[in-house]
Amino acid sequence: MALKDGGKEQWRVKTGDHLGAKAVVAGAPAADGGVVVEVREKKGPLRAAIPTMPFPLAVICLFLNTFIPGLGTFISAFAVLCGARNELISERGVCCVFWLNVAAALIQILTAVVMVGWIMSIFWGMDMVILASQ
Repeated sequence: MALKDGGKEQWRVKTGDHLGAKAVVAGAPAADGGVVVEVREKKGPLRAAIPTMPFPLAVICLFLNTFIPGLGTFISAFAVLCGARNELISERGVCCVFWLNVAAALIQILTAVVMVGWIMSIFWGMDMVILASQ
């Protein structure tokens, strides 16, 4: 964030509580008279479809995604049907979120040959664990 003070610009960034996202507060006054501006990460539909599962299930999905790319993501798709919470369910419905997770699993499986899917699968599993721990 840029603060203009007598022609000088000072930059300050305030991060949120969890990794990967920052809270949005535009125009909030700071203690030194400046304004704090924060940015929230906008997730794509596949990333936003990751369900919030119980912690042990999220760890199992991470383990499966590490050794068999896409399998943990595929299991998380069925967790959506079993009642796992998600940000997109209110907007798009349970079936759409289920199919988005299945699509993410297929992308991970198909691109695992060139290592992209394997890396994506591990990051997906880490996001599941982060969401479950919050």
